[in-house]
Amino acid sequence: MREVQLHDTLRGGLTPLDPRVPGRVGIYTCGPTVYGRVHVGNARPFVVFALLKRFLEHEGLEVTLVENITDVNDKIYAAAQAAGVASDALAGEMTAHYIEDTERLGLGRPDHEPLATDSVAAIVELIRVLIDAGHAYAAGGDVYFRVASFGDYGKLSNRSPEEMAQGEGDDAAELKESPADFALWKARKEGEDTAWPAPWGEGRPGWHIECSAMAEELLGTDFEIHGGGSDLVFPHHENEIAQTEAARGRPLARIWMHNGMVQMGREKMAKSVGNISLLHGALDEHGRDALIMYFVSGHYRQPLAFSNDTLLEAGRAAERIRELGRRLDPGAPDPAGIEEYAERFFDALAEDFNTPAARAVLFDWVSEANRRLEHGERVGAGRLPEMLHLLGLEELLGPDEGGPDGEARVLLEEREEARRTRDFELADRKREELAEMGYEVRDTPMGARLVRRG
Repeated sequence: MREVQLHDTLRGGLTPLDPRVPGRVGIYTCGPTVYGRVHVGNARPFVVFALLKRFLEHEGLEVTLVENITDVNDKIYAAAQAAGVASDALAGEMTAHYIEDTERLGLGRPDHEPLATDSVAAIVELIRVLIDAGHAYAAGGDVYFRVASFGDYGKLSNRSPEEMAQGEGDDAAELKESPADFALWKARKEGEDTAWPAPWGEGRPGWHIECSAMAEELLGTDFEIHGGGSDLVFPHHENEIAQTEAARGRPLARIWMHNGMVQMGREKMAKSVGNISLLHGALDEHGRDALIMYFVSGHYRQPLAFSNDTLLEAGRAAERIRELGRRLDPGAPDPAGIEEYAERFFDALAEDFNTPAARAVLFDWVSEANRRLEHGERVGAGRLPEMLHLLGLEELLGPDEGGPDGEARVLLEEREEARRTRDFELADRKREELAEMGYEVRDTPMGARLVRRG
């Protein structure tokens, strides 16, 4: 097994992965708040940590991946009121869409996807511990964490006290002992249609305490990796650290691993900004292989530019591997003399999960294989499937199992005609009919193709 090093935001540098139980790794990553369909930016942490799990398993580790779903939140209440529906109904609908949309990425599911609303009992108990220890206080039906009681507050984000506004709105200012204090529990307000009983009054959990409780329920404390977007460093992850360490006297996680934002222009992709590309739309237009190739093209810690051109380029890169796969000889021996490419590939992933460096080595392998084929040499796949699997691209070598039947081809043609005439509702219906027949539509630079679902 290679030594795996990951960048730890808390330490500010590369840190060896050191499991608390030898051979076992727990990963918790913050999932979506389900008040609308997820966009491409929301999908980046889903992809990063699904692929990290694959690599760590390749290195012989047993990995448990947890990704929560926040299904009670101010944004959900606001979106439900605007739509004239119950907040739990909206959250349930958007949770189903989130699972459907991310399922199309073909990377499998996390081992656990806890809902905040299913964890209220654990959340209430954690808040009670904090109140009893003097780290939290009730005020007007709310409960706030007393930041002054935790001397290490700010150690993750390295912010000065003046930069620590919690962004919770002025309505809570008069209840707080200090502006830096943050909500653990929020009293039920007019217009909020869901609430839970608690010793300090009916209401709902604050955002930050949800993740502390869900992570501890499923992974315990001092687990190996806590992940999420870099926009969560403050206040969300800073507050998770404070809550758990104050209550338990132990770290929540050993490594805090943050992915950069997907950007459109100079701003991060975000619903609040309005510059989003919905994940299901991007999958319809470009196909999952192009999306995955796009995600692995940038280092997870860096911003990743999004545009139609970047997706088209990623699709062409995927097609290059697919074309090579058609030329490989299943009966040929492993290509002699290019084994070192695979080791360089795995070494790149062990050094802060550097997928663009690994991707570059992968295309070095592809170039060498093409060169040998052009010289008349028989070339087998060797370790190419192994490398592709770790980037989520193994299907690029998979043949269409006998090809689609006539009815499926007709539906695909009808779907393509609907897209050409911009009748996207009809195109979606045709795609759903194909899905019921067991086919997924993959949009590639060479045109749409049908792939049988596993």
